[in-house]
Amino acid sequence: MSALTKGFRVLEAVTAANTSLTFSEIVEATAIPKASVHRLLRELVELSALTYDESSRRYQGGLALAALGASVIANYDVRQTARASLERLHQTTGYVATLGIRDGERGTYIDKIEPAGFMIRLHSEVGKSFPLHCTAMGKILLAFSDAATISKVTRRKLKQYTSNTITDGKALRKELETVGENGFAVDREEITRGLVCVAAPIVGLDGCVDAAMSCTLSSFDATPEILERIAGQVKNCASAASASRPG
Repeated sequence: MSALTKGFRVLEAVTAANTSLTFSEIVEATAIPKASVHRLLRELVELSALTYDESSRRYQGGLALAALGASVIANYDVRQTARASLERLHQTTGYVATLGIRDGERGTYIDKIEPAGFMIRLHSEVGKSFPLHCTAMGKILLAFSDAATISKVTRRKLKQYTSNTITDGKALRKELETVGENGFAVDREEITRGLVCVAAPIVGLDGCVDAAMSCTLSSFDATPEILERIAGQVKNCASAASASRPG
């Protein structure tokens, strides 16, 4: 493994954690020797790609990394063309509207509109990654991905975030079949207690799913009637975003 690959692995471990990590946690997450991790962390902090808190002895993403990520995300065509549809979804539902893409075997948030005063803390900050098996957008992106990616994700150990998380590969594949048939996916408090999410695909001119659009609401609001209505609104807005893609 090259030094560059090791450095990227360290960055991925820290930024994917949704929290800061200690030295030991980074070593465990990356399976890289301690001496190498120590050197890489020192260099990454010097470059402002990571920050280090002396009091807690924990590392997290730095401003330089955030600036690079924001620059890359700003250039994604789908983010620009889907913005109007994302705004419409937020305005018509009053809930959080989010846009995401698949990056290998994880997803990445590339846009979000959140109502003022939303009381539940979300982990959907723009630029952050999210798992495919237990999020609505993740299920969309996985269900319409290639067979090799589906196989990789469903064959490995699936992390459990709540008691509702699907951790069995066979059950996940069945869920993905349902997603493909319905044209939308639902996260029923599978990654965060108290939150339900509905997502639909954004399709390019080549017929491939380029991104996913979602709506997040409190589980207290997620009655069958409201979920049915939200699913229709998400599908309509995602379809409009698909139609706006340039040729």
